[in-house]
Amino acid sequence: MPATSDHSQLQAMLGRHGIELSFEQVASLDTYREVLWRWNEKLNLTRHTDYEKFVGRDVVDSLAFEPFLEPAARVMDVGSGGGVPGMILAIVRPDLQLTLTESVAKRARAAEDIARQAGLDVRVVHTRAQDLLVDELFDVLIARAVAPLPKLLTWLAPHWDHFGQLLVIKGPAWIDERARAREAGLLRGLNLRCLATYTSPTTGAESVVLRIRP
Repeated sequence: MPATSDHSQLQAMLGRHGIELSFEQVASLDTYREVLWRWNEKLNLTRHTDYEKFVGRDVVDSLAFEPFLEPAARVMDVGSGGGVPGMILAIVRPDLQLTLTESVAKRARAAEDIARQAGLDVRVVHTRAQDLLVDELFDVLIARAVAPLPKLLTWLAPHWDHFGQLLVIKGPAWIDERARAREAGLLRGLNLRCLATYTSPTTGAESVVLRIRP
């Protein structure tokens, strides 16, 4: 992908979606995008390889988490892949202590290199989220496009004493996923609340931010 040193294409697309960032944040986000897309030519990390999808999906979804993250929170990005949402949050919220987990070795190595080249202060760990939770504590876990809610809650069920809450972005199927999780007893002792609802700019579908905590 060609470099765009003036960041004008990204700036224009952010403006179309009403997203206001500082010049430094736009520059950092554009560097991350460029490195991610370059890596994507070697390894399938994202399908969002145009500015419309990058901003309308990756940036919009990442920023949907931001209002619900306390200052200096210890945050784990579950199954981060190419760094969404964790690396984007690192750009807009440098106060956060971000750990990105990725269970696929090739993707974890790519994420480490992307963070290094983009100059992002995140920790990338090649592991499953549930394995890292055996020994470490987090304030918040965030998850986007990782797994259906029943599967995600099954993975995390033994570890609620090691993190405070789970924030998840889901599409319209979240109501069905919630019903299946309840039927399986996976929400017993937990509170699930919809914190925000928004329309995905690229698909027109409704997305939600869910908070699950004891």
